[in-house]
Amino acid sequence: MNTLIKEHYDRIRQVLIIVLVLNWLVAAAKIIYGLFTKCASMTADGLHSLSDGTSNIIGLIGIHFACQPKDSDHPYGHKKYETFFSLGIAALLFLVCIELLKEGIKRLSHPVAPQIDIISFVIMLVTLTVNVWVMTYERKRGDALKSDILVSDALHTRADIFTSLSVIITLFAIKLGFVWLDAAATLLIACFIAYAAFEIIKDSSRILCDTVATDGGRIVDIVLTVKGVKACHKIRTRGRPDDIYVDLHVQVNPDMHVDEAHKISYAIEAAIKKAIPEVTDVVVHIEPLS
Repeated sequence: MNTLIKEHYDRIRQVLIIVLVLNWLVAAAKIIYGLFTKCASMTADGLHSLSDGTSNIIGLIGIHFACQPKDSDHPYGHKKYETFFSLGIAALLFLVCIELLKEGIKRLSHPVAPQIDIISFVIMLVTLTVNVWVMTYERKRGDALKSDILVSDALHTRADIFTSLSVIITLFAIKLGFVWLDAAATLLIACFIAYAAFEIIKDSSRILCDTVATDGGRIVDIVLTVKGVKACHKIRTRGRPDDIYVDLHVQVNPDMHVDEAHKISYAIEAAIKKAIPEVTDVVVHIEPLS
């Protein structure tokens, strides 16, 4: 089992490393040329991409802790560290958002005319294409690997796509003489980033606060197929999408021998895990049918 867990997190780690390199290349292109042309919105978009790369590093740290095996202090494992560190990505996004809001407000008060040329458009279009590929690739791998880090980072990159589109539109507007739109676009980018951070916090809090992890009605249907079960109630589920814990109460005939009841609890556990592979632990409380 430990080998399988390690292989799982190795695949997540490989995705993060690939995305990290691409994000930093994209960030460098936007920041360097944005500073050179004095285009605040382009530089802001580059800082957003730079935060993408930083979030990848946070993700790699989270994966390191999450892949540790169960021990006496962590009998349920360390997988929630991945979810916990995704909150670090959200915090980083909020910090970037605040800085961009300050810069946008400053530019509105003291406008600066950027130097826009064909290279500006080429850089934005190329980096936009890279971002679309990264977001699609990371989201697909995140869904396949049930990884909070990859999914939340893909949301981060999705925000980057919208900001890049807004910057491209802004570059056209600046060429037409609407210099103030550079500051307005910077403020809009800050809003996109804040929304992405909110989405990450919302999804992570569901796991960390033990929100219901799977449909209780589905579990009832599965349990009632086990021979000897008369009723099922008090179903509770929690955990990550790939690490669900279930406990439930099952009623059987009051004159049933304890050995038979024990066999039924094992059968219930096996049936649930077979029907819902994401379930890793099932606790069954046997009760006499009243």
